[in-house]
Amino acid sequence: MSDDTARLALLDELARRYNRHDVDAIMDCMTEDCVFVSFFGAEPFGERFTGAERVRRRVAAFLQDWPDARWDDARHFVAADRGVSEWRFSGTRRGTNRRVERYGCDLLTFRDDKIRVKDTYQKWRMRDST
Repeated sequence: MSDDTARLALLDELARRYNRHDVDAIMDCMTEDCVFVSFFGAEPFGERFTGAERVRRRVAAFLQDWPDARWDDARHFVAADRGVSEWRFSGTRRGTNRRVERYGCDLLTFRDDKIRVKDTYQKWRMRDST
């Protein structure tokens, strides 16, 4: 199996693991020195979480805040050590009844057969205020 084929399979599996809310399985897809760059935060690039333990805590907290979170319609492409995963996120934040649906993507960097960097971007829908 080529590196690109293996990495595409890894991204398909990562989406399934996120939909199962399986933090341990998600982290098995990441390197020990992984970096997750969120779509939110005080910095222009979002907030950066470095190292498997910090990334694990962030992923677990997000999944706890969004108990019905799903990533559907996942599509991926890979070129050497870089990849892109496009998806549709949907979920209801804990303590609310407002359903959220957004399209987004992850820009990824691989090391061997794992994800080294996961940089997330999302579209935000502006609600009509009238």
